[in-house]
Amino acid sequence: MKFHSIALTAALLSQTSAFTTTSTGVHTSSTSTALNAKPSPSKKTHAKKLVSGINQVANAVKVTLGPKGRNVVLERNYGAPEIVNDGVTIAREISLADPECNVGVRLVQEVASKSDSKAGDGTTTSTIMTQAIVNNGMKAVTSGVNPIALNAGIKKAAGMVTDKVRDLATQINGIEDLQSVATIASGSVDMGRIIAQAYDKVGENGSTVIEESQTLFDEIEFTEGLTIDRGYISPYFVKDQERQVAELVSPRVLVTDAKIDNVNEIVPLLEQLVKTKEPVLMIAEDVTGDALSALVVNKMRGVLDVVAIRAPGFGQRRKAYLQDIAIATGATYVAEEVGITLDSVTTDMLGTCDRVVIAKELTTIVTDGKQEAAIEARIAQIKREGEEADTDFDKDKAQERVAALGGGIARIKVGAATETELKDKKLRYEDALNSVQSARELGIVPGGGACLAYIQDKFTAEILDSFDDEDQRAGAAILMKSLSEPCCQVAENAGIEGAVVLNKIVELCNEKGFGFGWNAANNKYCDLMEAGVVDPAKVTINAVENSASVAGLVLTTECLVTEIPVFESEEDMQRRFDSEGMGAGMGMGGM
Repeated sequence: MKFHSIALTAALLSQTSAFTTTSTGVHTSSTSTALNAKPSPSKKTHAKKLVSGINQVANAVKVTLGPKGRNVVLERNYGAPEIVNDGVTIAREISLADPECNVGVRLVQEVASKSDSKAGDGTTTSTIMTQAIVNNGMKAVTSGVNPIALNAGIKKAAGMVTDKVRDLATQINGIEDLQSVATIASGSVDMGRIIAQAYDKVGENGSTVIEESQTLFDEIEFTEGLTIDRGYISPYFVKDQERQVAELVSPRVLVTDAKIDNVNEIVPLLEQLVKTKEPVLMIAEDVTGDALSALVVNKMRGVLDVVAIRAPGFGQRRKAYLQDIAIATGATYVAEEVGITLDSVTTDMLGTCDRVVIAKELTTIVTDGKQEAAIEARIAQIKREGEEADTDFDKDKAQERVAALGGGIARIKVGAATETELKDKKLRYEDALNSVQSARELGIVPGGGACLAYIQDKFTAEILDSFDDEDQRAGAAILMKSLSEPCCQVAENAGIEGAVVLNKIVELCNEKGFGFGWNAANNKYCDLMEAGVVDPAKVTINAVENSASVAGLVLTTECLVTEIPVFESEEDMQRRFDSEGMGAGMGMGGM
């Protein structure tokens, strides 16, 4: 079997014709609609539909909040439906037929995605607060309040609230606090215990990954390894579409500081790998041009299981990182400065490892334990360099390299009776892991919405008094009013009147101080910090910031421009699919 170095020119050409202009609009060949720009005819109409879209997403998402929150079933075109409890996953699946309402849906999806990417959790809280700010803000705008000043007031008040959250947060104190955070985020005591066990084992320098198990039970394994803050160069390298990761088992590792753009430089090496059927991970300055096209083509055709990532760091520090990786995997560092070029690389110069998991922005290399002595020597050398470094920045970078080389990896293997349950558990584990990481960064605050309810009660007057402009003060008042919404929604999902629970929490805080609230799991009022009902401060801060950002911009919207869908007939769709299939087939035939 030979390595195919020719790019799929014909196939690529067939894919690049994304738009064809006609007299009726712009037609897309990748969807079943033709789209025309259309401004909404009325300010009242567009505002009403925008808010309607936001409310429909928020109403679907907010039922999942709290320990007694419900699940949401997501229909799939292929396979079994998904039953999930994750806010951002639910929000991403919603699309409305009305294009103007759908704009509101996309805005809420942006809020949830931002919270998910920054803190990994708090997406439902962000969505609920966005809904409250938008609904109350629209009433204020209708009554004549200046929306620009309103937006400014909302953002300024959000900054003040986040400062209060930071002041009230307490740092993580032991493994019990981590277990409490993980238990609340996942909604399961068992999941919280497993995650706490993982973090306790690997320490601050380690990392934790989620994998699927063939059993019915959750298991945890610990392995030495390292992580790189770089992901796959091309999404075509992804094998697991559900998790959006590429995974290589027992791969060979090529480490070079060269830029690979000429496929002829690596063909001799890849021909040898094709014969041995071994997967390969390429770490280089960059992989572009014909080389990248050739790798993608052979990956998609199953000729060679390959993934390419860019080298971490920049300049001299990049070379140091690459040398670290080469030592950890037993690879030869390929660079012109050491007299080795790409076309002279043989399989003997490639490193080995047990497994590599490559995500969009992170690569985890699980070492096979063959290079322990070399790694220990390298860590000792890096520590000496850190001690001799002139700047704090260089010292911090040295500590990061030590962590990457010396930190272990905890692999949580998730088991379930059905695939639907498995997907739900994996999402819960991912939320809990992200929450624990956020808690380690900025500390924890009382959960169940009690922290924001306390800030609303104690600091509303102080924050409002800091505004001189009446319209800005109105915006701040809208934000402060929205702070109690998460607390009330947790109560509503547990079948209790939200206003009653909120009033009781305020009374308890006035009598006994900060930290008291309502534990929805057992329907008791108590000290939430002692009961282990806690949230990461970073999650709460991001929820406030993201909801205020998007909701404030919605209030300043005066005109709405959407796309008009023009549906194709079944005959037109079939004709287009046939032509695309023929084009792709001809491109593949050229190989």
